[in-house]
Amino acid sequence: MKSDSSTSAAPLRGPGGPLRSSEPVRAAPARAPAVDLLEEAADLLVVHLDFRAALQACDRAWRGLAEEPAGTSLEVKCSLCVVGIQALAEMDRWQEVLSWVLQYYQVPEKLPPKVLELCILLYSKMQEPGAVLDVVSAWLQDPANQDLPEYGALAELHLQRVLLPLGCLSEAEELVVSSAAFGEEQQLDLLQTIHTARQQQKQEHSGAKEAQKLNQEGALSHKFLSLLSLVRQLWDSAVSHFFSLPFKKSLLAALILCLLVVRFDPASPSSLPFLYKLAQLFRWIQKAMSSHLYQLRVRD
Repeated sequence: MKSDSSTSAAPLRGPGGPLRSSEPVRAAPARAPAVDLLEEAADLLVVHLDFRAALQACDRAWRGLAEEPAGTSLEVKCSLCVVGIQALAEMDRWQEVLSWVLQYYQVPEKLPPKVLELCILLYSKMQEPGAVLDVVSAWLQDPANQDLPEYGALAELHLQRVLLPLGCLSEAEELVVSSAAFGEEQQLDLLQTIHTARQQQKQEHSGAKEAQKLNQEGALSHKFLSLLSLVRQLWDSAVSHFFSLPFKKSLLAALILCLLVVRFDPASPSSLPFLYKLAQLFRWIQKAMSSHLYQLRVRD
C-alpha cells in the first residue's frame, strides 16, 4: 500500500520532464493510411506470395495519397511503386509495368530514380529495351533531374542496357559527350565501348550482305541446274520416243514431209542431189539407231 501511495503521488513525466497539471499531453502523430497499406502490400508480396492482393493494396494506397498535397510522402510513393513492379513481374505481367507507373506519375520526368532503374533493368532483362527508350531519354533531358546524384549511374545504365543493344550508337555518343555527369576517364571508356560496338555492327552488316549475296548466287545456280535437268529430261524423252517408232514408218514420214515442204519433183534432174543427200541422211540415222539399239542390248 505504501508503494502504491508513493507511486500515485509521483508527478507524471513527459519527454521534457515532469508534466504540470495545466500542460496538455502530446499525442503521437497519426500514421498515414498509405503507410499501413504499404506494409500490408509488402507482407502480401514477401510472406504470403499473394501478388494480386499486393498490387491491389498498392493501388488503394495510391488513391489515398492522391488526396494529399503534391510533394508529400515521396518515399512512400516510391516504395509503393517498387512493390507494385515486383508484383507485376511475379505475375508475368511485366509489359504493364511502365503504364502502371506512369498512371500515377503522369510524366516520365517525375519518375523517381529508383523506379526508373527498376524499369530499365526489367525491360532489358526481358529483351525489350525499346519500350523504355523514350521514357528514359525524356527523364535524362530534364534539367531538374541532371542535378540528382543518381543521374550519372542512370545515364550509364541507359547507355549499356538500352542504347547499345538497340544499335543507337549516335545517340549513345551524343549522351556521353554532352553529359557533364561523366568524368574524362569515364567518357573515354564509354566512347571506346561505343567504337567497339560500331565496328561489330559494321562486321555484322557486311556479313549479312555477304550471306545475302551467297544466297542469291545459290538460288541462281539452283535454278540453272534445274533448267538443265529439265532440258535433259525433255531431250531423253524425245530421243526415246523417236527410237521407239519403227524405222520404215519414220523414213516414210520424213520423206513425205520433205516433199510437202520443199515441193519439188522427184523426176526432175535438179532434185537428184537433194535426194542423194536425203538418202545419206537416212543412212546416217539408220546407223545411229542401230548403234544405239546395240548399246541398249549390251547394257541389258
